[in-house]
Order: sequence, then structure tokens, then C-alpha cells
Amino acid sequence: MKVLGINGSPRPKSNTEFYTQLTLDELQKHGFETELINLRDKNVKPCTGCYGCVEAKKCVIKDDDFEEIFNKVVEADGLLLGSPVYNGSITANLKAFIDRAGFSGRWAANDMQSKSSNYDWKGTAFSGKVAAPITVARRTGQTFAFAQLLLWLTVNDFIVTGSNYWNVGTAGKGGAVDADEDAEGASIMVHLAENMANVIKKLKA
Repeated sequence: MKVLGINGSPRPKSNTEFYTQLTLDELQKHGFETELINLRDKNVKPCTGCYGCVEAKKCVIKDDDFEEIFNKVVEADGLLLGSPVYNGSITANLKAFIDRAGFSGRWAANDMQSKSSNYDWKGTAFSGKVAAPITVARRTGQTFAFAQLLLWLTVNDFIVTGSNYWNVGTAGKGGAVDADEDAEGASIMVHLAENMANVIKKLKA
């Protein structure tokens, strides 16, 4: 069993990376293989809305790292999406990835219908996978960024797990990398890992 973490922060050794890696480390204690992908090290171009994925059943943009990451999500049993809050939103590089993944994942499992027809969705490439968002802010802006990731996960047929509070970290005042001082945030991530582990194990039983 494997859980993949995707960190959308462009900063090295960021607060978002800390919380995401902490959660993955806890999942390892529950017997999971884990991997963290830092999007700052990858080249993922934004979706062009070309709808080439409708016929190709995969993204047709070839000159970047999207397909490599997408395939790892498809192969994993669980997914963590982490992002700092930038102006009340997730980062541009994470948005670029989930936009393309959402299109590719949907049309991999479905055919486009005519304007006069109704859809009977057959799931997505992510159906049945367990996932959770993690957002990080100095003070506020969490709600919309967290909701962005929740909306993406639910429309793409993931099974979303929570914790004993929203999966948010409070860190970065004055630009500091100080997530390790957020004891409450750490405890939330530990419990998130417990919940994810329990759900994935029950689904695999």
C-alpha cells in the first residue's frame, strides 16, 4: 500500500513540505510505502483546455513532467495534496497539476456526450482512492484554499478523510519556516495519518 504526497509550495524546505512529510512519516509507521513529490522540482505546464484528452484518454501535452506525476497518483492507494495559501488560494503550480489531472482522469474513464445527451459518469482514474488536503497559512485564507482542494477531490471520486480538526497548519509569520513549532497542527496531521491508514486498510481488506 502506498500514499503519495504532492507539495505545491515553491519554497525549499517549506512549512507545507513539513506538514505533508510529517503525515507521510506517520503513515510509514502504519506500514505504508510513501513518496513526496515537490512540484518546485518539476515542470508542469497549465492546462490549455484543448480537450485532446477526450480522444487520447490522457493529456496530450508531452514536454513536461505531468504524465510521470499523474501515473504515480493513479498507482497509489492514497494521496495528500499540500499547498500554502497565496492570496486566499492554492499555488499556481498545484492548480496547474490538478486542472490537467482532473481532465485527464475524467476522460480516461468516460466519453464526451453531445450537447443534447446526459452524462452517466463511469467514475474517474482516481475512483476509490483515499485522499486529503493540507493547507498552510500564516493567519488566514485557509478556508478557500482548503475548499479548493476538497472540491477537486470530491468531484474526481476520491474518498476524502479528515482529522479531529481541519488539516491546516499555522506557520510562516514574517516568512519564517517554523512549522515545527505548531504542536497543534502536528497533532492534526498525526491523526489524519491514522484515519487514512484505517480507511485504506479497510478498503483493501
